[in-house]
Amino acid sequence: MSFTQLGHVRAARLRLSCRYRLRRAWRPGLGAGTSTGHVHRVRHHGGMDRIDDSHPVRWGILATGTIARSFATDLALADAAELAAVGSRRPESARAFTAEHGGRPYGSYEELLADPSVDVVYVATPHGRHVEDVRACFAAGKHVLCEKALTLSASSARALVDEARAADLFLCEAMWMRTNPRIRAVVEAVRSGAVGPVRQVRADLGFPAPYDAGSRLWDPALGASSLLDVGIYPLTFAWLLLGPPQTIRAAGVLSDRGVDVNGAAIMTYTGGALASITWTQTSASDDRASVSGPDGRIELAARMHQPPSWTLTRGEEVSEHAEPVRGMGYAHEIEEVGRCLRAGRTESELIPLDETVAILAGMDEIRAQLGVRLPGD
Repeated sequence: MSFTQLGHVRAARLRLSCRYRLRRAWRPGLGAGTSTGHVHRVRHHGGMDRIDDSHPVRWGILATGTIARSFATDLALADAAELAAVGSRRPESARAFTAEHGGRPYGSYEELLADPSVDVVYVATPHGRHVEDVRACFAAGKHVLCEKALTLSASSARALVDEARAADLFLCEAMWMRTNPRIRAVVEAVRSGAVGPVRQVRADLGFPAPYDAGSRLWDPALGASSLLDVGIYPLTFAWLLLGPPQTIRAAGVLSDRGVDVNGAAIMTYTGGALASITWTQTSASDDRASVSGPDGRIELAARMHQPPSWTLTRGEEVSEHAEPVRGMGYAHEIEEVGRCLRAGRTESELIPLDETVAILAGMDEIRAQLGVRLPGD
């Protein structure tokens, strides 16, 4: 651990020790009224606050962009969860968001994090801001679900993981694909031997993104990278089925500002398996995935990270599967976070932190091969 990381860990520990003594009273936001109740936590034997089973998990959402709106829509479908508050740097944006989805509006992130009724914060800012925003949540003693990619690099992700563990706070990357019932069913089928030993995985995901020089998809200063935005899904899919690769060979196309906009990687594994993944923000790709072995093949319909169905082919026998999924699929990750908080867990078994860091290390290697540099490199 570097001296800088050690300093952050010590600071996190100090903040945790002061957390209960210094918790501020709730302050009204933008004419939102008064607090809805007491802080409903009980002390867990492992040290972390466990959410009382008799109350819903109360969410705060930090930022009000498109992904935050999708998350809030599915939050309304999740069991034992409610939207408590929303923070934006623009008061009018917070008010518009809560008028549609509920919760108290706050005209700053700081006000959101000062609300004692918020149990856990969904960080929905561009990934170039994640380190700063997650650390602000930790400083306020808040558990965090952070939009993917967790950070821009494995080293910065490792620093956040270390700080969360030192402060006894829940942290999770919002890799919602991993909680999708259909993806989980595919993984379970493969692990149970449905296709035999896996020999090949293929996965593709992409979309044509309209050019906007100042947007998170095109501005290098904001951490623009199609790998971190969409390539992370095919890479995670391969990781779920095969684990860490032995070798990675990547190729891609960069914009005139150095943003990877179109990419591919071939990965090999001990045991003879191979995975080929592609991603893009320039093309309407087919968005499909498959996994195969000597005994059969599983195919995921588009879009592979939230498939409407999947098919298992074994010889002449073909079966189609479509496990129930609520909304767009975010409800399942929301409920997984709630399950962890009620059990006093500081990380999810479905989205383990060390694997989040390892996948980011894989993306670091791909970026290095493509010649892509992001802020902090």
